Amino acid sequence: MLNITKNQVNKKVDLSTYKAGKKIFNKEYYKSFNKFLAAAAIIGFITLFLPWTQNISGNGLVTTLYPNQRPQTIQSQIPGRIEQWFVQEGDYVKKGDTILRISEVKSDYFDDRLIERTNQQINAKSLSVGAYKQKVSWIKGQILSLKKELNLKLKMAENKLLQSKLKVESDSIEFEAAKTNIKIAERQYNRAVTLQSEGIAAVKDVEEKNLKLQKTQAELIGKENKLLESKNNVLNAKIEFNRINAEYSNKISKAESDMSTALSSGFDAEVQVSKLENSNSNYRVRRNLLFITAPQNGIINKVIKGGIGGTFKEGEDIVGIMPANYDLAVETFVRPIDLPLLHIGEKVRVQFDGWPAIVFSGWPNVSYGTYGAKVVAIENFTSDSGKYRVLLAPDETDHEWPEAIRIGSGARTIALLEDVPIWFELWRQLNSFPPNYYQPEGDKKGKADKKKK
Repeated sequence: MLNITKNQVNKKVDLSTYKAGKKIFNKEYYKSFNKFLAAAAIIGFITLFLPWTQNISGNGLVTTLYPNQRPQTIQSQIPGRIEQWFVQEGDYVKKGDTILRISEVKSDYFDDRLIERTNQQINAKSLSVGAYKQKVSWIKGQILSLKKELNLKLKMAENKLLQSKLKVESDSIEFEAAKTNIKIAERQYNRAVTLQSEGIAAVKDVEEKNLKLQKTQAELIGKENKLLESKNNVLNAKIEFNRINAEYSNKISKAESDMSTALSSGFDAEVQVSKLENSNSNYRVRRNLLFITAPQNGIINKVIKGGIGGTFKEGEDIVGIMPANYDLAVETFVRPIDLPLLHIGEKVRVQFDGWPAIVFSGWPNVSYGTYGAKVVAIENFTSDSGKYRVLLAPDETDHEWPEAIRIGSGARTIALLEDVPIWFELWRQLNSFPPNYYQPEGDKKGKADKKKK
């Protein structure tokens, strides 16, 4: 009731005389309650100074420590059509076991004798390469023969040229001798004419000397013609020498051209043989790819592309497999503000989904149902969620992780940092401050050593 008047009822009326007043005012329970409140306040005040382990919590998933131990899907390197399955979901397979058989869907590989026919093409092209090599060998022999014949012909032409030059010298000497003879004959004829005019020599002598002069003149003309003919022979010998050289040079050039053509054709045939051998090798590998096998020991998880007769493209997922042997790990995600507080080798507590646990994040020693782990890798770039991925491995010094844990199950992680009073932690949480930044002892010692150096 509101006190809207100055008349106080409790002073004018004795409430203790009433039945309700007797039940309320005569009890002393508030004394015990006050004692409880006082004790709780004292305990709460003392609790504020108890140590509290700062931590960084995060959520993650169970995974494997090594990439080759994680669940994977099996793809085909070539497009195909499913023909036969050899496994079912849940089967254990060993490395190399056949999972399914497929067939070709491209018309280029339908021929069952494709490899055999390719081998025939390789043999034919190999014989062609041998024929070109034999042709090159024959042309080389022909070129050597032409060069030898050219040397002999040139020597013969040189000898003929030398003979012609010597004949020119001989005819030139004879021509000079004929000039001398005609001078002598002219002097004799002139002398005979003089003597005949003086009456000393007979007309007969003059006529004889005249006849001899004419013969000498005729001989001079003959010697001159013979000399000119010898000079023409020298020119003909030079022309013959040049003709032989040009003729055989053309023959040798043609033979060398034929040899180059044969070499080029041989190299082209060798390239075709190499391509056919490459194709043949690819065909053999492709034929082996018609049987899809297990890449490692594991269990068939899920058939993604089921049925018979279904087609698929290269690289398309067909079946999932879980490796048989793996080392468990946990991947957790932390906020960017907490990333500088984590270090490789940091101690972390892990709570797995499905395992009962009582967690006191600030008192890890009191917690129950959590397992020890350590940081082995920290991602350098944020994931799609905007947080950084941290990989945790089991702590060998702590309890072993449960064997029944399955990869992909959830986990909650608590990274343990510095010990601080509870009042400080409450103050930090109320102000949304990050945990205290610190460095492990190993990092501190390493930086101190660097400073000393």
